[in-house]
Amino acid sequence: MTATTTIVKYTDIPSLAGQDLGWSSWLEVTQERVNLFADATDDHQWIHTDPERATAESPFGGPIAHGFLSLSLATRFWTELLDVEGVTTKVNYGLDKVRFVSPVAVGARARMNAVIAEVTEVRGGYQLTVDQTIEVEGGTKPAVVARGLYRFYA
Repeated sequence: MTATTTIVKYTDIPSLAGQDLGWSSWLEVTQERVNLFADATDDHQWIHTDPERATAESPFGGPIAHGFLSLSLATRFWTELLDVEGVTTKVNYGLDKVRFVSPVAVGARARMNAVIAEVTEVRGGYQLTVDQTIEVEGGTKPAVVARGLYRFYA
């Protein structure tokens, strides 16, 4: 399943407040992606990078993605869900709240839902406050729940 991208003009950003952008497409979280993230962050904890040990010893039954790797997927998913035309700069402004609710097992597929909670005018542009939920296929609880802040400038 592919996501439907919401495409709006910069001048129409205020109309997005309250809009549910739906779900991104699924992405498999591979061991290779986990290992690359471990290299990038110098976090080589065995529950992420040693599949044999993680399967034998971890409470998760196998290797899991880093929480911050799961969170970082929000960037990929977000750009799949919303495209704003007529902007010169797009900025990931930050996060207000993040919770790592359940682990993302290596080999699992994840996707994200985004709801635009608020649109605020800022100097030279708009800020979107977005409630983001990353889920794992077949999971009973979300993997990550976050409130992201994104800015668009024309």
